[in-house]
Amino acid sequence: MTSKVVVTINSTGRQSASFIRAASAVGWHVRAQVHKNAGFVAAELTALANVTLLEGDLLQADFLASLFDGASLAFINTTHWGDEVAIGRACAQAAKKAGVRHYIYSSMPDHSTCPGKGWKALPMWSGKFAVENYVRQLGIPATFVYTGIYNNNFTSLPYPLFRMELQDDGSFVWQAPFHPNDPQPWLDAEHDVGPAVLQLFKMGPAHWRGQRVTLAFERLTPLQLCARFSRGVGRPVNYVQGPIHIAVSIPTGYREHLQALEETLGHKRAPYFGPDLEYPDEARRIWEGWRGIEEYAREVFPLEERANGLTWMDSESSSGDNDVDEEEDDGNGDEEDEETDGSVGAAAGTATGPSTPSNVTVPTSGVRTPQTHPEGYADDFYVGSC
Repeated sequence: MTSKVVVTINSTGRQSASFIRAASAVGWHVRAQVHKNAGFVAAELTALANVTLLEGDLLQADFLASLFDGASLAFINTTHWGDEVAIGRACAQAAKKAGVRHYIYSSMPDHSTCPGKGWKALPMWSGKFAVENYVRQLGIPATFVYTGIYNNNFTSLPYPLFRMELQDDGSFVWQAPFHPNDPQPWLDAEHDVGPAVLQLFKMGPAHWRGQRVTLAFERLTPLQLCARFSRGVGRPVNYVQGPIHIAVSIPTGYREHLQALEETLGHKRAPYFGPDLEYPDEARRIWEGWRGIEEYAREVFPLEERANGLTWMDSESSSGDNDVDEEEDDGNGDEEDEETDGSVGAAAGTATGPSTPSNVTVPTSGVRTPQTHPEGYADDFYVGSC
């Protein structure tokens, strides 16, 4: 039987690389576009069975035609580096010409389209929404995945929005504009995007054509997230609702995106995916082996921090427990939270949520750090799903 041929773009990014590992593991052939075949993620993917990395410009018609020729499937995650809408349109056109039978596009919402809300669009999401609408107009068999906030965004380095700032007493503080009691969607992109997208392809367009699928496996308020992160990392983690601090040079356009995010998701408390999309039950039905934030904080976060040259994990926290208890929940966001002042300390406790099942083998990559993250090209800067 002929193996399936699937196309990916921006293939060293978290989403695409996660899918490539899963597709290779089941014997599918992957044509993986990269801007430059360099770096440890590209080397890792090149070493996988049935994976071919192809350097090329996504606005060059001849390259796109060869990339999609003979492919039956495509997982497309455009990024804001370059003309995202033009690239998204070009990829969709090439897929249609090649007769791709199932096209999965990684989209995001445009909050400004919600009537009567007065929400601003987030600039780095609205382009994706425009591409989604174009794909729908083309009429190709397509599914649209909406990804939650990457667990992998957290770092103690001074990057904006998801900095876990290390304190003198060994605890961490996360400051963000989200209301402490507003649930947000969470996703371990490295671990869970690939298996989930693979399952969508296996179920096929007859099941998922035209559908928006939320890839978020936990629905946690900032307070709940900090409690779980604390249990995982083994030291107190405090949440403070406050403005986004920008302490490093950031790429053009990202400052405007953060400003819109602070207003729309923070001050106006708009739901992350807008008012209509629910989570996490759908994602959990698609892929049962997901990794939650507690497991990430325990098993992955210290490794990523060490790769960045940090050594806090070699010493114990001197702050002790905060004596603040979190009501146990399964991360689906159904529990009612008491209103707080926006600052909490989360103490270590009993683990909740699933760890990766021992009988499930999930291809994983090496440690990814902000400096080496390949979804962006700016030196020493990292932009995640927010």
